[in-house]
Amino acid sequence: QVQLVESGGGLVQAGGSLRLSCAASGNFFSLYRMGWYRQAPGSQRELVASITDGTSTNYADSVKGRFTISRDNAKKMAYLQMNSLNPEDTAVYYCNAGATLQTGVHSDYWGQGTQVTVSS
Repeated sequence: QVQLVESGGGLVQAGGSLRLSCAASGNFFSLYRMGWYRQAPGSQRELVASITDGTSTNYADSVKGRFTISRDNAKKMAYLQMNSLNPEDTAVYYCNAGATLQTGVHSDYWGQGTQVTVSS
């Protein structure tokens, strides 16, 4: 099992920045992918950014050039640096991880989410 705990959300004015963190714990062999998703009220959950264990990254078009995903494998952490925030970025942000368990099984895990609110 893998537990993911997000932190760093909050209220920020448009144009501001926030840094989200995701701490992973549990009994797993590796996290081959970590990512951030978000869900705004009345909308579907969408991918924001993802990063493989080889540090290959992928971003939603709406955040390219503004958000940066990174990870620290030794600390079992993932980060999302969010700059130039606008009200359309308001959502609950979820950490996601694809893990290889000690048994060799691949499984997908989610954190509880952290609220990001951008005021205009």
